[in-house]
Amino acid sequence: MSSREIKSPEDASETAAGLDEVSESVHRKKLGVFFIESDNRRTAFGRGYTGGTTPVDIHGKPIADLSKTGGWIAAFFIFGNEMAERMAYFGLSVNMVVFMFYVMHRPFSSSSNAVNNFLGISQASSVLGGFLADAYLGRYWTIAIFTTIYLVGLTGITLCATMKIFVPNQDNCDQLSLVLGSCKPAKPWQMLYLYTVLYITAFGAAGIRPCVSSFGADQFDERSKDYKTLLDRFFNFFYLSVTIGAIVAFTLVVYIQIERGWGAAFGSLAIAMGISNMLFFVGTPLYRHRLPGGSPLTRVAQVLVAAFKKRNVPFSRSELVGLYELPGRHSAIKGSGKIPHTNDFRCSLFNSSIFHFFVMRINCYYFNFQFFWCCRCLDKAALQVKEDGSNPGPWRLCTVTQVEEVKILIKLIPIPACTIMLNVVLTQFLTLSVQQAYTLNTHIGKLKLPVTCMPVFPGLSVFLVLSLYYSVFVPISRRITGHPHGASQLQRVGIGLFISILSVAWAGVFERFRRGYAIKHDYEFGFLTPMPHLSAYWLLIQYCLIGIAEVFSIVGLLEFLYEEAPDAMKSIGSSYAALAGGLGCFVASVINSIVKSITSNPENRQQSWLSQNINTGKFDYFYWLLTVLCVINFCIFLYSAQRYKYRTERTFEVSETKQNIPGPAEG
Repeated sequence: MSSREIKSPEDASETAAGLDEVSESVHRKKLGVFFIESDNRRTAFGRGYTGGTTPVDIHGKPIADLSKTGGWIAAFFIFGNEMAERMAYFGLSVNMVVFMFYVMHRPFSSSSNAVNNFLGISQASSVLGGFLADAYLGRYWTIAIFTTIYLVGLTGITLCATMKIFVPNQDNCDQLSLVLGSCKPAKPWQMLYLYTVLYITAFGAAGIRPCVSSFGADQFDERSKDYKTLLDRFFNFFYLSVTIGAIVAFTLVVYIQIERGWGAAFGSLAIAMGISNMLFFVGTPLYRHRLPGGSPLTRVAQVLVAAFKKRNVPFSRSELVGLYELPGRHSAIKGSGKIPHTNDFRCSLFNSSIFHFFVMRINCYYFNFQFFWCCRCLDKAALQVKEDGSNPGPWRLCTVTQVEEVKILIKLIPIPACTIMLNVVLTQFLTLSVQQAYTLNTHIGKLKLPVTCMPVFPGLSVFLVLSLYYSVFVPISRRITGHPHGASQLQRVGIGLFISILSVAWAGVFERFRRGYAIKHDYEFGFLTPMPHLSAYWLLIQYCLIGIAEVFSIVGLLEFLYEEAPDAMKSIGSSYAALAGGLGCFVASVINSIVKSITSNPENRQQSWLSQNINTGKFDYFYWLLTVLCVINFCIFLYSAQRYKYRTERTFEVSETKQNIPGPAEG
């Protein structure tokens, strides 16, 4: 069997030491750092694949003239789809709580939990959309299918708000009756219908959110010398489109609801989604596509199974052939280039006393320890021994690229996981801040701003920050950091997490003042009555801070995941951000339930911190609890970011070799 050796830029002796167990004898044979490539290896698709960066048209054929496709024009068609989806997402997140309370006669607490679950499902299910896009459908067809499902869900919600048969009787249901809970509640089948169409909408988001940002980034040629700059600007403009959708949802949609009713408000969301779908399909001839790489779950499973089968094979066996990879520039994975072998998760990392400190004291780091230990053993999936034969199956022997894909997916997890708390805060602000605003004066001069318009201010702050980002932040930060883009991707995520701590801490300070003011001026039991001399615009501080935090963290995270994810797993990489957002919604609901359970005592008539009457509750205590959790999360992020190593471009020297087995290491 002919083979070639591809030498790594790493020092052979250093890597060999990293591959051996540190506790074993120094006289044992060590595995040299090289990739053995077999010309006889057969791939699942019949041949190898060149770099996954080669764009194709909608029919899967290479694009002859790239100048006629992609670029900013194609990206703007994609922006429209994301803008409409975000408009619907935010329009439902705020208005649905109020709709359930005033129309369906559900308590605020259960309404906010239902909406949190909707938000969580719409984001957490993005992993499914990312999987389908990377494995079978491609990003274009995934967006096309799921955006249609989204439109069906919005149409169902519009029918619910339009037809009286889907809502309870509204007779004799004034504000006092709502407060006392004496309004006729919705029938079980009415709530079932509402939940069904709401969750159909959430499921529709599963294929949009993980694919739109990646599909937009695919429109730029990474061989261009300006690629990094274009990508950086793309993700900022992409999030600007998200922000515009949110601003429209919090202003125009709210205005339509007040003037025309709930049916018109939800109908406007469906119409906007329908128009964006048409624009997306109109741009089809301009798009650049990437070939789906087959099931990533199958490839991950193959690595785990192959590594398990060889779990007892030491790296020092005399009949060891080496680490397996295909010859030349070709990859065994459709839509992917080769990934060089790395020494990530080496055993020497566990000798750190700081790491052991976290392992002993923080539960999640125990699981990280297990992850890293597993990754140390994943190389055995690509370990070629004589028993493998000349043509082993992929469930026994995997390529180095396949193993590195799994390593990368695991290595990425801590960073988006640290943004879960940011999403918890964003979720809480969407619901709890609305309750605060109901007790405050929302007038601007003679103009009264609807309470449900208050969340527009984070969007406005995002819009302002993105507008000034390149003219103000980048030049200033570039002088401080020396980074060409002002700050690295992880630095931007860290800045956002720090600002989110300030936001939720201020929310606690103001809520303490607001509640004290309400009690002092006899508004204790009028939680739906605005206090004329206390302005709601004190909430702008926490809103603007969380908006700034969102810009830095989410935009930095999206760019980080797209660049760091393997070629054939870009959508799954992007879905990590959406998954973190979904988990943030679920965690918010769990925290709410735990706090209510612990802080309430019906026997002593003690209300929980999150009482429906905000003036008798302790929302300030709740915000400070979130502050403490955010500080802990920020410390974990700093530790994870400090340890993370960005993927780098590597070049290889290919040379013919007759000797496949490295000699014994010198003592």
